[in-house]
Amino acid sequence: MKKRHIICIVAALLSLAAAYGKELSFERKDYNIRIFYNDTAFPGDAVFVRLYFVQSARQHRKAPEGFAAAKAQLELYLDAKRLDKAAFYALPAESGRNGNSYMNAFLCGIPLSSWWQEKNNYHLSVACTLPDGTTETLELPFALTHKDFVSETIPLDDRNTSIKTDTSSKRTDQINRLNAILGTVTESSVFQTAAYTPPTPATRRTSFFADRRVYTYTNGKSSTSLHYGIDYGVPTGSRVTACAAGTVVMAEDRISTGWSVVIEHLPGLYSLYYHMSELKVKTGDTVQSGDLVGLSGATGLATGPHLHWEMRLNMSAVSPDFFTTDFTSEEEARKALSQ
Repeated sequence: MKKRHIICIVAALLSLAAAYGKELSFERKDYNIRIFYNDTAFPGDAVFVRLYFVQSARQHRKAPEGFAAAKAQLELYLDAKRLDKAAFYALPAESGRNGNSYMNAFLCGIPLSSWWQEKNNYHLSVACTLPDGTTETLELPFALTHKDFVSETIPLDDRNTSIKTDTSSKRTDQINRLNAILGTVTESSVFQTAAYTPPTPATRRTSFFADRRVYTYTNGKSSTSLHYGIDYGVPTGSRVTACAAGTVVMAEDRISTGWSVVIEHLPGLYSLYYHMSELKVKTGDTVQSGDLVGLSGATGLATGPHLHWEMRLNMSAVSPDFFTTDFTSEEEARKALSQ
């Protein structure tokens, strides 16, 4: 096995171990706030915070309306500089009566750029509008862990050079339409919060998330880019399955990515499947984890048969491996709240 592949496999395994959970509790007079999240991550991963407002049944009978109006926003900082923010969305299936208390459950995720460096002076803030109408900011510790990424040079033949350098209005329109989809955040689109499953049982990866690439063209020129997903080296016609439950929001042939499928799983969270030889779903279909969405191929910009699997959170590419963990702290929260 090549040294490069050994390094990348180790990095992928480390990514699976990076997202471990932390629980914080904040007690107030009439309610408690419980938070579960991954307090460390690699560059290119994400941070997801699961938040519960918990109120006793007695207090809930006094003020159920105010309790239901609670909301929050997640913010990521490096020192005093805010890097990103996102609104929490409700988890209806986990809200309501829980034993002798009432809970409102929320979730929020923020992508972490693969270009960011390992530092300990990151932190998270949860800005809450509380059940009694007051506001409060909760500070959460957070840190990035070091990760190395692969750099590679890929020579393109005439066909792929033509695709990579295509400046036609058709390709521009395809890019703009995809970006519009990936930029859509629908708060009610909560399909699966449990760990996701890779879209193929194959384990041979020919490219990895966030590879730093240089493409060389047949005309002597070159360009640099970042690889946004994972490439699996599978033969044409191999099964490609949905990594999680969701709604198909795109299923079409594109110049760069060939026959492609995009699935919405959570507000602002999408999975993408590229270069397929055949599609088995259409836009608007509802899928479950493991449902067949297409067959692998080498359509679009491809140097050979493979499946490109990508995850986007709030438009940013995030390591797909991160989502094969308990990335929303669902299992951890379930155990803690049942005690």
